[in-house]
Amino acid sequence: MNKKLIIFSAPSGAGKTTIVKELLNSGLNLEFSISACSRPKRSNEIDGKDYYFLSVGEFKNKIANNEFLEWE
Repeated sequence: MNKKLIIFSAPSGAGKTTIVKELLNSGLNLEFSISACSRPKRSNEIDGKDYYFLSVGEFKNKIANNEFLEWE
């Protein structure tokens, strides 16, 4: 099966999340890639849903082990 990667990129507040949520609920066979970060979790965020929240050490270890497609 051929699969395609679709990337939505825009500044904060541009509506990326709104568009992605609509597409995910549209009945199309789409999946969402969850990013990882080393910043503290905000009160309204859920680990494993909004982001994978890692300690700085865990994040650096994953970089060293080539476990990320990209990072900065």
